[in-house]
Parts: sequence; C-alpha cells; structure tokens
Amino acid sequence: MYFIVILLLIIDKLGNAMEFDRYDQQILRLLQKDGRLNNQDLADRIGLSSSPCLRRVRALEESGIIVGYRALLDAKAMGLSLMALIHISMDQHTPERFKNFESRVSEISEVMECLLITGQAADYQLKVVIKDMDAYQELLLNRITRIEGVTGVHSSFVLRRVVDKTWLPVNEI
Repeated sequence: MYFIVILLLIIDKLGNAMEFDRYDQQILRLLQKDGRLNNQDLADRIGLSSSPCLRRVRALEESGIIVGYRALLDAKAMGLSLMALIHISMDQHTPERFKNFESRVSEISEVMECLLITGQAADYQLKVVIKDMDAYQELLLNRITRIEGVTGVHSSFVLRRVVDKTWLPVNEI
C-alpha cells in the first residue's frame, strides 16, 4: 500500500522551511472562519487527536503564519456607516517623507488600511470608516491633509460591500 503525502514548504519568519500538509491547511481554513474553535472541536473536525492538533496550531503560531485572533465588529451597528477609499499623493518620494506619512496615518483610528500603491496617480490608498460626512470632512481637512507632504487627495465612497472576506485562500498555497 502506498501513501501519497503532499507537503508544501512554507518559509517561516526565521527563514526555516516548515512542512505544510492537508491538516495544516484544514486548521488554517477552520480557524480563519472561526477563531474561537477550541482545540478539541478543531481536532475532531480535521480528524486528529487533541495533542497533535494543538502542536500543529502552536507551530503555525510560532512560525508567524497565524499572527493573531480578533473579534470582527459590525461597523454599522456601532454607528460607523460611511466607508471611504482615499487616494493620497505625496510631494516627494523619499524614505523620510513616506516614513513620516505612514507614522502619522497609523495614529488615526478611523484608518482601517493604508496601502502604498503603484499604477495610480496616488502613492497611498486609505480605507477609512467614519460616522457620517461631517466626520469625514473633519478627518480629511483637519488631520489627513495636514500631514506634511500630502499634496493631493481623491476620495471615493463605498456604496455597498460586494465581497467582504477576512480569510486567505489556504487551498491555493
């Protein structure tokens, strides 16, 4: 009898190769969808006993593949009903200018994502969640445009989320 084992090698944050098999893929898939699964339920769902399952989860955590567990909140239920995508243009493309912008924008609680981008007239894309247009105006005019180096701002407002995932495509790796 022959067993075919497919292993994917993942390089952990220390540069070491980590074996990545179907159990690891199942663990990652399940924990991404429900990070509150206890170890016994997780082990039962993937067909392993509790101890090896826990060892695998810890190895995935220690390697940096699993970076944390969070509660997902409903922005609208919290009164944050406006989402905007803001493209930011900078006056200079220097490491110092980018570092300053990134440091300042990371302190703004309404900024959910800040992406350094290419292929656009902008240098950054921000995803922000705010209460309403008054809050957006305050955020834009009193905080974002006052960051040194910001020369251009273009905003788009999200009408509806069509796809809203928080999990990565584990079966694609």
